[in-house]
Amino acid sequence: MLYLYAIFHVNLAFSSIEEEQRPEVIRRCYWPLLRLAAELDLPLGIEASGHTLEVAASLDSAWVAELRRLSSTTCEFIGSGYVQLIGPLVPGRVNRENLKLGNRVYENLLAIRPRVALVNEQAYSAGLLRHYKEAGYESIVMEWDNPAHNHPSWNSEWRYLPQLASGQNGEQLPVLWNNSIFFQKFQRYVHGEMELEPYLDFLTRHDDGTIRAIPLYGNDVEIFNFRPGRFMTETAIADDEWSRIRRLFETLLADGRFKFLSPSSLLPLMHENEGGNRLSLESPEAPIPVKKQEKYNITRWAVTGRDDLAINTACWRVYDALSQAACSTDDDWKELCYLWSSDFRTHITARRWQRYLKRLAKYSRIKGADTILLPLQEEGFPELPRNLSVIREGHHLLVETATVKVRLNVRRGLAIDSVIFPDICAESLCGTLPHGFYDDITTGADFYTGHLVFESQGRPKITDLEPVEPIVSWHPETDTVTVSGVLASALGKVVKQISIAVSKGEISIDYSLHWPIIPVGTLRIGNITLMPDAFEEKELFFRTHNGGWDMDTFHVAGRKIAHGDATSFLVSAKQGLGVTEGVLEIGDRQKILRVESDKSLAALLGLITFKPVRDSYFFRCAFSASEMDETSRQKLRKAPVRFKLTISARLNG
Repeated sequence: MLYLYAIFHVNLAFSSIEEEQRPEVIRRCYWPLLRLAAELDLPLGIEASGHTLEVAASLDSAWVAELRRLSSTTCEFIGSGYVQLIGPLVPGRVNRENLKLGNRVYENLLAIRPRVALVNEQAYSAGLLRHYKEAGYESIVMEWDNPAHNHPSWNSEWRYLPQLASGQNGEQLPVLWNNSIFFQKFQRYVHGEMELEPYLDFLTRHDDGTIRAIPLYGNDVEIFNFRPGRFMTETAIADDEWSRIRRLFETLLADGRFKFLSPSSLLPLMHENEGGNRLSLESPEAPIPVKKQEKYNITRWAVTGRDDLAINTACWRVYDALSQAACSTDDDWKELCYLWSSDFRTHITARRWQRYLKRLAKYSRIKGADTILLPLQEEGFPELPRNLSVIREGHHLLVETATVKVRLNVRRGLAIDSVIFPDICAESLCGTLPHGFYDDITTGADFYTGHLVFESQGRPKITDLEPVEPIVSWHPETDTVTVSGVLASALGKVVKQISIAVSKGEISIDYSLHWPIIPVGTLRIGNITLMPDAFEEKELFFRTHNGGWDMDTFHVAGRKIAHGDATSFLVSAKQGLGVTEGVLEIGDRQKILRVESDKSLAALLGLITFKPVRDSYFFRCAFSASEMDETSRQKLRKAPVRFKLTISARLNG
């Protein structure tokens, strides 16, 4: 027998739907869903955020009352949080508040506390499990396809039964599978692109006589009998699509080979032979798996859209203000969660975008989070202390202190040739690998550290790897020496400053881009190239926070990792790291290179590249300020764009 289950995602914040259209969405999409469940006695899963329920209650309280009735009888309500935000891209505190506030709305409007949570946009990281457990959830719903793709050793039978998702510190939660292929097939049938018989044939191909459960559907409701208007390729509504759904469900209910269950009713199936396996859903290649095909990935909510970088950075400033305030209220956190909602970061309409920007700016002012941080350090004292050496040797500038030795290339825009932390390692940990370093044509280039690259379709590449006349300044009040330079580019002036904190042994790379227009393209800064001889490949790892309280750790030996590789001509990257506490660490058993990103200056996304090269390897991390996908728009900037990264090292242990 095939057990069937379905979860319908209800979202009144849907990016491309105008606020004035919401009553129509409730009438055309939400009421038919409830009527279908009631009339056919279907144990459907229905998921909505707390914010969607609040808006629905204000527009049509009868619909919420009916959802409340069905959730206590026929259907199962699935939780997700106060808003649909992308957990791996926000700090752990925001994830905790979002789930807590969502539960309060569910209890208030529906008189229930959901047992099952749908991972928002199916964007998962191991650190989220602890948040779900602390919020009282007994299981999660996550997509099978992408985690399985990056774990080829998994048994394909596991997709038909609940398994156990494994967290960072031994915690685990049962996971019910969503499946992108299944829900896309369902959509094709409903939209008239596929007839009933071929669709039924597709389902029955998964019946092998054993106990299996199939996720019939696990996606949006707003696409049935309504078109959100995201794509020009959306099919026209030819027939009543809810009638097609009814016909399908009636056919399945009458067929003895199928049985419908509510999502949580599947949990006992974990005790079947292929159920209950403990799985890590994340991987070095895909540290944040997301639903659907590869073009749909974490970058779409981080560094694409109309201006994701700017609004995410503004949210980080509000977060910093709330975290430092003596008495932040639930209303404060509710507003921040709302401002961090995923739907403002994709196909948001122009009208809703302007409303959102006004609301974000107003709340930022109220919380004192709208000010730009301090400018680059002004020119300091020319006389250097005795414990600091700055020497010009041809095209290089050597800065040496007791804690760090840095060699900068003035012909290449102050790119870092080498960095030595004497107390940690006698070798340079990162720097420049010159052309010819690898005896391999695929890596036959110069690989620099501490530079930026902007690429846009049909335009020449822009970098800061141009000659610069450095200005060296000493700042005794901060015990810091700075090396600054100004470079011209086709988009405008680039001001770059390398700061070496003498006593701390830290190197900071600070950019100010005076670019009034940033075209659609990729902007990756702070590229950091490891020196292969400095780290033991078999022990090499990277780790960072992806929305959890603790770091996610990924070992790279034997892997090929290419987060920043394009998936198509339109989509410029396939993966990324949230870096939600602003720290990315790279290391082996003996030492760790630490890179800190100032999220309140720019909410950058981390990217890792790793591949074996003959008897060596290539490892680079970068930070993205812009990527491309179908949501990307040109940005206009009134003020300079600022980025800051800080590099340090320590012993491991």
